Amino acid sequence: MNTPCTKCAAHLDARWSFCPHCGAANPGAAPAAAEPQKHEKSPVRNGFGGLLFGFLAAPVCIIVGIMLCLTGLGVFAGVPLIIAGICAPLIGSVLALNELKGKCPWCGAKIASIVNHTQDFACPACSRMITVHNRELVKAA
Repeated sequence: MNTPCTKCAAHLDARWSFCPHCGAANPGAAPAAAEPQKHEKSPVRNGFGGLLFGFLAAPVCIIVGIMLCLTGLGVFAGVPLIIAGICAPLIGSVLALNELKGKCPWCGAKIASIVNHTQDFACPACSRMITVHNRELVKAA
């Protein structure tokens, strides 16, 4: 059964505790289940840092690989560098070179974050604000 949100009038499912648009509580929500629900993983923000590194490393690897091929070392060093240059954008984003791992200073939940390390962000478990100082997660003021 769909009910309108009391704050923004969006249609809410009876299973939803909060409105996905404005965050207001849903008074018509079904009672909580006996089993605790697992938190949904939050989307990664600014996850293109590794991809950018890959696009910058790709031309360097390809050019050096071609130069090594011209010197006769192509089979041993040049071809692998060319292949690495072609795969660099994918490899850079998969390795997540800009990733920061740690525990929430508020609730202790494990956090793997790819964020711009100059801005605050919310813990996905407790929603309290966290800031990064010297590559460590600390409570935001």
